[in-house]
Parts: sequence; C-alpha cells; structure tokens
Amino acid sequence: MDYYEIKKGLRAEIMEAMPPQRQYSDEEIMHIIESRIQSKSQETYMSIVTRLTLKQELFNAIRRLDLLQELLDDREITEIMVNGSGAIFYEKGGRLYPWHKRFESTEKLEDVIQQIVSRSNRQVNEASPIVDARLEDGSRVNVVLRPVAIDGPILTIRKFSAEAVTMDRLVRWGSLSLEVAGFLEKLVFAGYNIFISGSTGSGKTTMLNALAGYIPPDERVITIEDSAELQIRGIENLVRLEARNADADGAHEISIRDLIRSALRMRPDRLLVGEVRGPEAIDMLSAMNTGHDGSLSTGHGNSVRDMMARLETMVLMGTDIPLEAVRQQIASALDIVIHLGRLRDKTRKVLEVTEIEGYDHGEIIYNPLYKFEEEPLVRESGTYTVLAKQGKGLWHPDTAKVMGRLKPTGNSLKNVQKLLAAGLPAD
Repeated sequence: MDYYEIKKGLRAEIMEAMPPQRQYSDEEIMHIIESRIQSKSQETYMSIVTRLTLKQELFNAIRRLDLLQELLDDREITEIMVNGSGAIFYEKGGRLYPWHKRFESTEKLEDVIQQIVSRSNRQVNEASPIVDARLEDGSRVNVVLRPVAIDGPILTIRKFSAEAVTMDRLVRWGSLSLEVAGFLEKLVFAGYNIFISGSTGSGKTTMLNALAGYIPPDERVITIEDSAELQIRGIENLVRLEARNADADGAHEISIRDLIRSALRMRPDRLLVGEVRGPEAIDMLSAMNTGHDGSLSTGHGNSVRDMMARLETMVLMGTDIPLEAVRQQIASALDIVIHLGRLRDKTRKVLEVTEIEGYDHGEIIYNPLYKFEEEPLVRESGTYTVLAKQGKGLWHPDTAKVMGRLKPTGNSLKNVQKLLAAGLPAD
C-alpha cells in the first residue's frame, strides 16, 4: 500500500477514535497514534524509520501544523511560502528552495490555514479572503484565499528567531558598525523620535526590536501593531495592543488609528508603532509632536527621501490639510530616519542614518550622518570580480559577499537639545 494512503487511513482512524467533546493531552494523542501504527504494522510491513516518520507526521497533522511543522522546526529556515497545495518553497541562508513535500489536498491546506487564523482570533473566507495573522511564537502569517488566489490558497510565514535579536548580534552579523550602534543607543536613551524605513524583508521589525533594547527599563512603553510581532524584552511596564479586523458584517473593526488615540490616554512614555501603512501616520506624527518623545515606528520605503514622500501621502489619506503643513508636521515630529536594505548577497544592512534637521521654504531639510559605501568591483581578465579583504583572492560578483561599510559623512548632529537634556555629551 502507498505510504500516503496508509497515512490518510491512519489519520481517519485516529480522528474517529477521538470524540470532539473531550480534550486530549499531547501524551494521550501520541499514545493513540502509536497503538494505531502498531496495529497497522501487523497487517502491512513497515520499517522502523517509516513508523517513526508516520508517528511524527500524524502528530503534526492532528496537533500542530501538519507537514509545515518540519519547516517551522528548522531554525535555519526564515520564510515559508505555500502556493496552493502542490508547491511549497522555503528560504534558507537568504536563498529560495523548493520543497519535495506537498499537501494531500487543497482542503487539508485550508484546514491548516483556518487553524492558524483562528488561534490569532481572526477569520478568513471567500467573503474576506485576505488576512494577516501570527503564530504563537510571533512569526508573521499572510493568507490569501480564492477567489483572489486563482491557483488555490496562498500561505506565507515569516519566521521569527527564537532568540531576541539584539543590537550586539546585528553588529556581529555586519548589519551596522559598533560606532553606529553606540550612536543609536544614545539617541534612543535621550528620547529621539526614530523612524525605520526599508523594503520588504530588509529587517525593519528586527531593527525596531533591537532599538527597543536601549529603552530605559523604568519607562512605560505601549506597542501598537496590525498583527503583534514585536518581541520587547526588559520592559516591565509594557502594554501590547493589536488591531482587529471587521467581522463578517463589516462591524467591530479596531484600527491602528483607534489604538493610537486610545494609547495616548494610557500615560505612555513611548509609543512603538509596528508599521504605518495609511492614514494612521497623522496620528503617529501628532503623538510625537505632543510630548511623546522617544517613539519608534517603521514603514516601507526605497530611500529616506522616498519614505518621507510616502509619509506625506499617508497623512493626506487621513486628513485634508495643505502639503506644506504636512511637511512641517513630519519635520517637527521625526528626528532620525534609519534606512535598511537587502543587498544582492542577501545580507541585510543599515544603508543610511539621516537626521531630519528641520523645514525651510517648503522642503524638509536632511542631514545625512552615516551612509553605506560599497567597495567597487575590480576588472580582471575581461570580467568584473570583487577584491576580497581576507587574502582569499578574487570572488565572482554573483557569489561574492558585498564588501563595504557604514561610513560617517562628516556631518554632525545638529539637534542636540535632547542629548543635553538627558545629560549625554553632544559630540
């Protein structure tokens, strides 16, 4: 008999032996699985390896996330992409690989999706086919169902590290220099409003978590997110808020805007807005402009200037005020913008740290403090290669690690009042 037919039959028997009225522990479920496999092995020969594999896969199918659990348990895998029941891909070491396993049916994939979504107190169906959710460990989940997804359900899981990514780890990974990390530590401690920009997958949430590690532990911090992903540690007085989608009747929605307005009544020292995508930008800027210094947020942008232009658009989505007033609000609210990028060698790095110096004659004034400079390619034997620094010769540009570092521009921080107020040196 085919392995998958055996597995399918065993699963049906196990589910039939477990009345839904009763709650089963993991140990009880494992005992039922083992007994059914033992009985089946007396009818059909199964090797020890096959029995152990069946045992784990059946447990994952009943108690966990079916065959995806194997990918979730692999710490080196950072992203899982399911394109319908028959195509699964994963990211490992910054590169994509196809997976040889597939779901038995579209219905089984939909069961796993509903299991994930229900745990986040969300719902997804044909009437509302798109939803963002999260796993218990904080991993980010996006689901798109039919009729929007033509070829079947689409499930994307961006895994979060089991260990908190600190600034020290980012420095060891080469995402930024020790000098810049020390500079950012002073800014966070002193209460500068910092905005993190970057493309998808550039590490914005990771950087926000790392920066939050510099917040003094005696402050009251409120996090506001569309789907809770931040892993803030070391803060006892921490309040976590999560938006809620509208129900099937289109009612009872709680937006990021609602949460920001409510958070301002909770006596926060700092607000951490996970990501701004729309009109909530005006509420975030207003909070920063009304005494909530030291707030942090993120957004999608291709550069610092592009991010500011997108913020302008977001604000105009939420209020009808002149563009000049919008730019004045942005320049007054934000102190520092950190721009991240994912380079061609799949590494994530800080590409720019820029001060928002102010506003003058209709334009936001930028003061670049650090910029990433890549070392140029060297031409040899008719092809471009990258000169290695460790004496390993010449690397081909398609496989070489990008060489470069975050360098100071020579400009000094102009707005030093917050540093001085915090008792820190202004140099």
